[in-house]
Amino acid sequence: MFGFEAIIAHDGLGISVIGISIVFVSLILLSLAVSQIHKLIELWDKKNISYKRLKKSQQKDQKTPTVSNLTVPQDVQRASRQFKLLIEWIGEPFPLPKLLDLSEKCGLSSPHSTINEFIKCKLIIPDENGYYIWNKQV
Repeated sequence: MFGFEAIIAHDGLGISVIGISIVFVSLILLSLAVSQIHKLIELWDKKNISYKRLKKSQQKDQKTPTVSNLTVPQDVQRASRQFKLLIEWIGEPFPLPKLLDLSEKCGLSSPHSTINEFIKCKLIIPDENGYYIWNKQV
């Protein structure tokens, strides 16, 4: 058996249709990639500018405010009274896990996020030995 009879008998038409569709889809994807390459080149040319902007924004975020510039939100001020009593009971300097444990046992609401806000507002500041102290200046 030779020619078209052999192609039809061994399902050659289906295989050839699949092969042709793979080639056309590949050509379409290649043409789309080539048509958008100018955007990639433009992005590559501007990478240093974007890097400098990112670096500037990170440097602005790293600046720590002084004690006089700090503002403490009202809900943090309310919670600070309760936590200050716990810290006085623990004694200074205190470890954060102990403060968390005591605040959970006392039933204070969301102690993890509250202590995180205290650290952001500089109400609780670290000392050099891995413990924390209550900032009495704020």
